[in-house]
Amino acid sequence: MKKNTYNILKGTFLVNDDSFKNWRFIIFISVLALIMIASSHSADKKVYKIARLNNEAKEMRSAFVDGRSKLMRLKMESDIANKMKEKGLSQSVIPPKKIKVKSQN
Repeated sequence: MKKNTYNILKGTFLVNDDSFKNWRFIIFISVLALIMIASSHSADKKVYKIARLNNEAKEMRSAFVDGRSKLMRLKMESDIANKMKEKGLSQSVIPPKKIKVKSQN
């Protein structure tokens, strides 16, 4: 046990005559580690992009709600009447009448 540990620390398993299979295994593990690191970075980029897009969607939703509330305030009859008074126009006191057109057929 002590001799095997010493040989591993010394690196003699890499220079023996049957070391080719050891080198293949080390290279295989190294390639797998690189692939794992690359996929982890790719997943992190996607998570950051999703978070950024969610923030943009929240901002746009907030702007939409704000614009809709401004529009509702502008469409109120009292607000329109006040703006028309500023221009010198007033509401009619006489209610509107319906005009019915009878067809000539």
